[in-house]
Amino acid sequence: MALKKKPVTGMKDILPAEMQIRDYVLTQIKDTYRKFGFSAIETPCVEHIENLTSKQGGDNEKLIFKILKRGEKLRLEDAENENDLVDGGLRYDLTLPLSRYYANNGAVLPSPFKALQVGSVWRADRPQKGRFRQFVQCDIDILGDSTNLAEIELILATTTALGKICPDKSFAVRINDREILKAMAVWAGFPEEAMDQVFITLDKMDKIGEDGVSKELTELGFEEAAVKKYMDLITKAGQDAQGVRQLGETLEGVLSQGKAENLAYIMDTVKDVATAEFQLIFDPTLVRGMSYYTGTIFEVSMEGFGGSVAGGGRYDKMIGKFTGMETPACGFSIGFERIVTILMDSGFTVPASEGKKAFLFEKGMDSLRLGAVIKEATEERAKGGQVLVAQMNKNKKFQKEQLQKEGYTEFKEFYREALKR
Repeated sequence: MALKKKPVTGMKDILPAEMQIRDYVLTQIKDTYRKFGFSAIETPCVEHIENLTSKQGGDNEKLIFKILKRGEKLRLEDAENENDLVDGGLRYDLTLPLSRYYANNGAVLPSPFKALQVGSVWRADRPQKGRFRQFVQCDIDILGDSTNLAEIELILATTTALGKICPDKSFAVRINDREILKAMAVWAGFPEEAMDQVFITLDKMDKIGEDGVSKELTELGFEEAAVKKYMDLITKAGQDAQGVRQLGETLEGVLSQGKAENLAYIMDTVKDVATAEFQLIFDPTLVRGMSYYTGTIFEVSMEGFGGSVAGGGRYDKMIGKFTGMETPACGFSIGFERIVTILMDSGFTVPASEGKKAFLFEKGMDSLRLGAVIKEATEERAKGGQVLVAQMNKNKKFQKEQLQKEGYTEFKEFYREALKR
């Protein structure tokens, strides 16, 4: 049987031109986050299946690539169900592994701990533009800080990075709070046990609009009066910090005291000190799919892409699932693959700090002459230059065109005979 040369569905080979952009984006993100005091860590790509299926990851738990037990532990003849065959899986995000990491190593880490984590994750999802089954996430998290400073720092660091990477693309940060989200639904008259159902429908707002959400909620059997009251509240809510405060006054007695003011404080502070240009919008319809979010949630949309390009929020209860003691935690994740897709679609080229040189030598050159070429390249590299040494192809013009696509701007040709140089 012939071997298959195409990658597995939902995964891709990365050519040099894209790899340059990926390296550039990753460097910008890491450099920015380090300046904000985040420390790089790494967690294994394989997690215990018990952790991955602990009802923390929402729909992502349906998309796990599971790993069979190995050796003598794999007893097919005794297996009654899938759980008897599986003991691990590929991580579907970086947040759950980080929570396990902190639970295991928190005693030797500073408090609060500002973590920077970049790595591949895997989801058995339906592939589409900007969505793969293996993709890179870039996460920053602050663990052990219950104050508003965590949200402020995360938003500032993420927007600073996006502003550097995509200076010509306008983007907006939408922000909400899970407690405000719930309080609005309770105030409108929805039963507490139906919140998940209400929010699943609300999360479709950008696809089906207000009329579509109203219709679906009614068809689900909720009272028309509650649906109308809810939609009116959403429609009238202001998008700035003052709008959040006014909404807090409306929800008084349902929303915990100070919650609206906390969110307004975050918005005011970010707006005052942010260096990147972006819109900061209170969005009462923002839900975020992960079930582990407990408070503030945020999402970034960018010109040139239909979905979100970054998102995150506060998840104060997840680490406690490991330790038995709640630890405040908040994180923001950049959709690395989506940013790369946006840049490639717009024809982005990596800014060259110094020109990349290519030394092309004629076929059949003797060792003494070739040694001189390599020595010259070595001297250039020692000065900080980037030099490629390669044999000339028959179609030299095409060869140069391909190298130019990889960022080479200067070419030097060497021939067997010095006079032809």
